[in-house]
Amino acid sequence: MSTHFFKYLLCSAVCYSPFVFANTTTTTEASTQDQAPIVDQTEAKTTHHRSKTIEALKNIHTEQLKVDAKANQPEAIKDPLQPLNRKIYSFNTTLDKAIVRPVAVQYKEKIPEQARGGVANFRNNMRDPWNAVNQLLQGNPKQAAQTLGRFTVNTVTSLGFADPAKRIDLNSERETFGNTLGVWGVPSGPYIVLPIVGPSTFRDGFAMLAVDTFARPQGYIFEDDKIYWSYNAVEGIDARAQFLELDSIVQGDQYAALRDVYLQRRNYEIATRRGEDASADMFMEDDSFSDDVFTDEEPSTTETSESNETLPVSE
Repeated sequence: MSTHFFKYLLCSAVCYSPFVFANTTTTTEASTQDQAPIVDQTEAKTTHHRSKTIEALKNIHTEQLKVDAKANQPEAIKDPLQPLNRKIYSFNTTLDKAIVRPVAVQYKEKIPEQARGGVANFRNNMRDPWNAVNQLLQGNPKQAAQTLGRFTVNTVTSLGFADPAKRIDLNSERETFGNTLGVWGVPSGPYIVLPIVGPSTFRDGFAMLAVDTFARPQGYIFEDDKIYWSYNAVEGIDARAQFLELDSIVQGDQYAALRDVYLQRRNYEIATRRGEDASADMFMEDDSFSDDVFTDEEPSTTETSESNETLPVSE
């Protein structure tokens, strides 16, 4: 499993690196006789963007890490790394438009709905053991027992490719270690955008990379790297295909809109698990977003993509 984890980190680092040095294009106005100055200018821009990135990271103070990022907060509080986040968002969006979305479109058009449903059911079923662990850690043993019962019924009857447990009111509720930390009172920290993965916060990003990744049963079942990454690819494309109808909904500044919707949803999820008022001090006043976006049904991120902004290759 550790091999898969470090490969994922390497993949993220490779995908992130083009962003740090983005916007270093040379001007087209100079003549061929001015090539040396252009090179110097390019190097200067590269150094400038690199220093800006490092400066932005250094400017994150301890007090900012204690913030619970909410959509209705000033950007300086909820999104202090916005310049860097926008670069990563731009990269994720470019990757999605060039590769992920076209593949997802073909997947939805060529693969029968029943087969796609089986993939989605299998993906959800594989999450249930970890969902149950998090529910237990959150102090909800009854829900954890129901989740394990759901996993048992679906696995025994169909290996998880069907969802007969739903017929007896054993519904799926997705949990992550980020949810558990939130229930324990750990603040989210500032909003961040992760390469490939998409929207996150310091708390949720840490929980995903340090805990959730190791807890995925796929890493232990599919020990062969080719099978493991093939499964991840199919899982990601299937998830992205579920968002295709939403691509044209968000207008204007999509980065800001998706950020605030993400923060609203995450705060809603944590508040409901803590038994608190889910609408108190967390929603934007802008009427362009409805409370209807918050449901217990899996969307289906990103992120990732121009959803979850990007597709969720890894959980």
